[in-house]
Amino acid sequence: MRLEGKTALVTGGASGIGAATARRLAAEGARVAVCDLNEDGARELAGELDGFACAMDVADTASVRAAVAACTEELGAIDVLVNNAGTDRFAFFINTDEELWDFVLGVNLRGVLAVTHAVLPGMQERRSGAIVNVASEAGRVGSQGSVVYSAAKAGVIGFTKAIAREAARYRVRCNAVAPGPIETPLLNAAPAMLGEIGERLKQGMVNATALGRSGEPEEVAAAIAFLAGEDASYVTGQTLNVSGGLSMW
Repeated sequence: MRLEGKTALVTGGASGIGAATARRLAAEGARVAVCDLNEDGARELAGELDGFACAMDVADTASVRAAVAACTEELGAIDVLVNNAGTDRFAFFINTDEELWDFVLGVNLRGVLAVTHAVLPGMQERRSGAIVNVASEAGRVGSQGSVVYSAAKAGVIGFTKAIAREAARYRVRCNAVAPGPIETPLLNAAPAMLGEIGERLKQGMVNATALGRSGEPEEVAAAIAFLAGEDASYVTGQTLNVSGGLSMW
């Protein structure tokens, strides 16, 4: 098992890609802290994995620091951080407002900064650690109805590269995955929020993939597990597309 004896913290871990990742890392031997705004969901999954559940609002720095401290006290120093928590409010940009901007950027970009800021000092002190950020193909190619989300995820990709450079001297690696259309509650919210246009946008993303299908959360989790483990010991600052060939660069 590639992560035997390691402690992993997964944000947004109660559902979707986060839940699949928590299960995969546990299967690889890690002790897993499942952190989520949905504390009941986190607790249920942590019970399944013999892990630890913690309420965390990534957009609230105090909540982040309290959760990281609790996870560290319960499971030990964090070896693997998966910044997965994300959300969107599908709307065309001219119909958005500052409240939406703050909300989407707060979770998808500022949240990644906040959790990394809380976890990275310990990794650097121990001169060991792996961070995997969940970005999105939207951050590479843009996505209609998700302009602010696209901007946030592009920021995550840039943040990943910069942290990889800063942390390399401490033997800490930082990479990202960029999922395409994955069968998660977030993807399936598009039709609910935008109606028929949202359904067409979702189907258009699927049709744009070279493989001609949507992906499953477990397929993203497999890529995250690779980047978190020693098989990727010479990989840092990279963003791995897990998108069925939606883009190829």
